[in-house]
Amino acid sequence: MKEILFKLRSIPESQKRLTVSTMLTLLRIAIAPTLVITMIGHMWGVSFLLFLVAALTDLLDGYIACQYDQQTFLGACLDPIADKFLLLSCFATLVFVQTPLFSIPLWFVCIVLIKELLVLAGTAALIMMYDAFKIKPTWLGKTTTVVQMLFIVWLFACYFFNWMPVKTYWTMLSLLLFLVLASLLQYVVIGFDVIRSKHYA
Repeated sequence: MKEILFKLRSIPESQKRLTVSTMLTLLRIAIAPTLVITMIGHMWGVSFLLFLVAALTDLLDGYIACQYDQQTFLGACLDPIADKFLLLSCFATLVFVQTPLFSIPLWFVCIVLIKELLVLAGTAALIMMYDAFKIKPTWLGKTTTVVQMLFIVWLFACYFFNWMPVKTYWTMLSLLLFLVLASLLQYVVIGFDVIRSKHYA
């Protein structure tokens, strides 16, 4: 624990500053509990609007960070955490809340949760081991996040338009499962590549 605190203190203050981009990321984290409450209360219209706002912050924070040079270590850490917190909150709620149409299988949420915990633990370990290691999302990781968000939007659309496309539901869930496992494999490969390159440097 002391080593982790020492590493965090050694990060330049400029990399820990609170930017507009980071505040949007924090807003996404703050929206997640409210979204869960509205879903539990079956306020699906409000839930949908909250989710759209959260998804919009995900688009804006990345754009602002790149466009206005607001990329920081703090933002790089919080952004994926905010995404996963939002998505896992929605998925977990849809497991236990009785919905008018589709629900999410518990096994799917468990797989997504295990994947995210493994990636988070692996990233934290690499940051502690190698000071120069930078957090960079992969194209597959970004694609997985986008598809998960689109899937939730599609679930809301099914409710509002009273659709029951069962085959499409299971096809999309299978696609998500494939992307989650593929992105986990990609991050594992990247992690071992970093260790190997540092070891033989």
